[in-house]
Amino acid sequence: MANMTVEILDYAGKAAGKAELPGEVFDAVTNIPLIHQVVVAQLAAARQGTHAVKSRGEVRGGGRKPYRQKGTGNARQGSIRAPHYTGGGIVHGPQSRSYAQRTPKKMKAAALRGALSDRARAGRVHVVTGFIGDDKPSTKAALESLRNVIGNRTAVVVCDRDDQLTQLSLRNAPEVHLLWADQLNTYDVLVQDDVIFTEQALAAFLGNDKEESK
Repeated sequence: MANMTVEILDYAGKAAGKAELPGEVFDAVTNIPLIHQVVVAQLAAARQGTHAVKSRGEVRGGGRKPYRQKGTGNARQGSIRAPHYTGGGIVHGPQSRSYAQRTPKKMKAAALRGALSDRARAGRVHVVTGFIGDDKPSTKAALESLRNVIGNRTAVVVCDRDDQLTQLSLRNAPEVHLLWADQLNTYDVLVQDDVIFTEQALAAFLGNDKEESK
């Protein structure tokens, strides 16, 4: 695993220095089965699980027998809310549940490193000083800066929690998925074309990754 070096770009798309991407994070083995398992678990955890139907004990009504037990020629019935009646309870229907799967932290970290490494080897990881040339938020200016880096592709932009300028400028752009450094995850890396770090976010992310690897 070799370290990689990428250019740091300013808001105008010009080189403003170089950033080193550690090989253990950006040149790791891409374990596809592991990534698949982590992504499936992440999507499962996002499910609400609030679906539910009523059993015959929960349906309103049906408190007495619809007709007498004997002498009618019909099969005996105890309630009009039995499952075979219209409006009756549902047998073996879905109930509220959690779809969350237990995924160890080290597996999540390894899957994220594999996804980032795949993007980095394809030249799809970028580092920028920022997206705005002044101190006033501007979605138009930020998107122009973004186009200087990735063209018409989509991107997950990783910024620092204190970077209000980037957050206010890009939070409503549909082609951008904005995340804080400690929110970066495998699914969002894979679903977008490129990954863009601000300098502060890259430092924060690498610091968090070291802590999780211990």
